[in-house]
Amino acid sequence: MSYALLKQSPSPNFNDRAANVAPSVLVLHYTDLPDAETSRQWLCDPEKKVSSHYLVDLDGSVIQMVDENKRAWHAGQSYWRGMTDLNTHSIGIEIQNTGHSLGYVPFPEKQIAGVVALCRDILSRHDIPARNVLAHSDIAPARKQDPGHLFPWRALAAAGIGLWPRELASGLMSPQAFMTALAHIGYDPSLGAEILVPAFQRHFEPEAFEDGSLPGMVTGRTMSRLSGLIALIDA
Repeated sequence: MSYALLKQSPSPNFNDRAANVAPSVLVLHYTDLPDAETSRQWLCDPEKKVSSHYLVDLDGSVIQMVDENKRAWHAGQSYWRGMTDLNTHSIGIEIQNTGHSLGYVPFPEKQIAGVVALCRDILSRHDIPARNVLAHSDIAPARKQDPGHLFPWRALAAAGIGLWPRELASGLMSPQAFMTALAHIGYDPSLGAEILVPAFQRHFEPEAFEDGSLPGMVTGRTMSRLSGLIALIDA
């Protein structure tokens, strides 16, 4: 393990996982708070009733707050592949970033190196499939947008963490076929395209959020990325 686990900072905000449930999902968040110490205090405050298993600072150092065998309270109301209690099924990592409310900024290379090392360590201990390495915005797209389009999902996939699709030309998809494909990946089928399309793009088509782009618009590139992801999942 090559990241620096500087200290333990136990949070009281956890409980037991449901009987015989082992973690099968890894969820990445950003803190949306000004600095790591503020984030640590927030995640360890019993009045907040929020926590995560780990917090990664800007320099890549890691603080553990909840044992991986316990149910940290990081996901909230959520859905993925039929699972609705993602806290029970997941391990959560908070990544220090000021977020959209405080001036969203890119994630430093040292921080991403720490995230990669931590994720690899977690994945070595748990049976978590690549398709279940997720953003908070994947499992709660109506409420959350973290860790956002600046998070380097492609680089993580290149390091063996999660999936990144190559673009496959599959012809035009009807709106119904597109939504069916999103549900097949794992997104909540009860939500509309206006919620799910931007969520998919935050993770798999960040170019949709660049200057002059229109996030939420399904383009040929969006359909190609989705087709590529389906091909990876169904391989």
